[in-house]
Amino acid sequence: MRPYEVMIIFGADLEEETIRSDVARYSELIVSKGAEPGPIDFWGKRRFAYELKHRWEGYYVVLQTKSEPAAMEELHRVLSLADEVLRHKILRIPEQVYGKLAGRTPGQARPAPEPVATPEPEGSAPEPAAVPEPVGAAPEAEAASDATDA
Repeated sequence: MRPYEVMIIFGADLEEETIRSDVARYSELIVSKGAEPGPIDFWGKRRFAYELKHRWEGYYVVLQTKSEPAAMEELHRVLSLADEVLRHKILRIPEQVYGKLAGRTPGQARPAPEPVATPEPEGSAPEPAAVPEPVGAAPEAEAASDATDA
């Protein structure tokens, strides 16, 4: 199973109850195809940067899931046919980036990363620390001022 994130933009003229029931229907669709549902974020109404299908506002919803590609293809087909959906985007997220579904619940804290120790070869001396440059006039500046004096 692969982790996915789906953003759906509904028309802003729809009621929130209608949007929630549609999202529940889409979530049930992917669960019936064997997906593991994740958190669903209802972002609410947002203004568009440009006119989209003669509208200036939309209702944004982001849902996360782990599923097989076939389930996401079916969701893409259904969202493309839905009249209430203005736009949608399905993204496959890399496993190491996608932390919410990697065995954690949304409210659970992320585990601390384990420190990685790099072994040093025996007999090698540590590199000296870099010496900071002195603060003051640079040699090029002095040479430039001498050239203008002459």
